[in-house]
Amino acid sequence: MTGSSSAVAAPSDTAPPRPAVVLRLLAGRGVFRLSVQLMGLVLITAWGARDYGRFANALGLMTWLNFVPAAAEKSALKCLPRLRRTRDAVAALAVRLAAAPVLAVLAATAVTLVVAPRSDAALYLTAAAWSISGGLLMTVSGLHRLRGRSTLDALAFTAGSVVVGVVTCVTWAVRWSPETHLALLLGGILVLLGASVLLLPKPWLSGGGVPGHRLLPAFGRSTVLLGLTELLDVISTSVVFAVLALSGRTTDSGPFYLALLVSSAFCSLLYYQLKLHQPAASRRLRGTGAAAGRARAVALLRLVERAGIAVVVLLGAGLAIPGTRAFLTAEDAYVVLGVLVVVETALYATGLYASFLLENTNSKVLTLTSGTAVVSLAATAVAAALLVPALGPVGGFAALVFALAVKAAVLRRLVRRH
Repeated sequence: MTGSSSAVAAPSDTAPPRPAVVLRLLAGRGVFRLSVQLMGLVLITAWGARDYGRFANALGLMTWLNFVPAAAEKSALKCLPRLRRTRDAVAALAVRLAAAPVLAVLAATAVTLVVAPRSDAALYLTAAAWSISGGLLMTVSGLHRLRGRSTLDALAFTAGSVVVGVVTCVTWAVRWSPETHLALLLGGILVLLGASVLLLPKPWLSGGGVPGHRLLPAFGRSTVLLGLTELLDVISTSVVFAVLALSGRTTDSGPFYLALLVSSAFCSLLYYQLKLHQPAASRRLRGTGAAAGRARAVALLRLVERAGIAVVVLLGAGLAIPGTRAFLTAEDAYVVLGVLVVVETALYATGLYASFLLENTNSKVLTLTSGTAVVSLAATAVAAALLVPALGPVGGFAALVFALAVKAAVLRRLVRRH
C-alpha cells in the first residue's frame, strides 16, 4: 500500500502537535470522560442497586464495541502520513470500514426498540449502539485532526459532554428508566456524528476516484491487526461483567463498573495522547529507529511481567491465610479493590505504551501483538471464572492484572525470538 504512491508526508502530518493543540484536545476529551464518570455516580442515586446494576452490566458488556470502528482511525493515522496519491482513497476506505459495523448495530437496535422496547435485548443493544457510535465519532475526529482541523475534535466531544450532562440531569430528576436514558444518549451522539461526517472533505468520503477495493487487502489487514489488540483488551473486561452476571453477582457490576471508570479515564487519555503523536511516531520508528523502539518496548514488558507476577503471588498468599482470606472475600473490601485498581491502571498503561512502540515499527510485528491479545483474553476468562464468583469486583481486577502479566511475558518472548 505504500509502494509508488508513498511520498514524504507534509510536516503538519508528522510533526508533533503543539502544546496548545494538545491541551485543547485533551480538554475536550477530558470533559467528555468526566461527564461519563459523573453520570455513573449520579445515576446510582436515581435508580438504586438493581437498575444501576443492569445499566452498568449492559455498558460493561458492550464497551468493547467502541474499539471496533476506532481500529480504522488507528490504521489511518499510521498509513496516511506515508501516502500522497492514494491519500483520499485510503481516508474514504477508513470511513467506510468504520461505518459498516455501526450501521449494522444501529439497524438491529432500531428493530428491537420497535418490537420490544422494554426488553433486556433493547437495553443491551442500545448500550451497544451508544458504544459503537462513540467509536465512529472518534475515528471521524481523528481524520479531522490529521487534516489540521483539531478544533472539530475538541468541539465534538465537548458537545458530547453537554449531551451526557443534560440527559443525566433530566434522568435523575424524572427517574427515566435505563432504557430511556441510553436511547436519549444514543440520539444525541448520532446528531454529533452526522455533523462531523458532513464536515469531512468530499474526496475523503468519495475516494478521490481511486477504487477502494484495490487498497482494501493491505489497509484491511492493517486495520484488523492494529485494532485487535485494544478490542480484545476491552472484551476482557466484558468477560468479567459476564462472569459477574452468570455467577449471580449482577449487583456487583456497579462497584466494578465505577472502579473501572477510574482506570479507563486515565488510560483513555493516555491512549488518546498516543494517537495524537502517532503520525510522528510512525515516521520516527521506521528503519533504523525500529530497533531502539523494540528495545524500549521489551524493557517495559519485562517490568509489567514482573510486577504482575508479584501482585498475583501476594494475592494467592493472602487467600491461603484464613484471616486474610476473610478480609479479601468481604463485600466491602474496597481498600483492596482500590489498590488493585491502581496496580491494574499502571500495568495497563505501561503495556499500552510498549505495544504502541512495537506496532509503529513495522507491519510484521502486528501478528505478534494481536496474537498475544488473544492469549490475554483467554487468561482473563480463566482467572475470572476462578476468582470472580468468590471475590466479586476484587476478583475481577485480580484477573485483569494476571492477564496483563501473561500478555507481557508472552509478547516479550515473541519479540525477542522474531
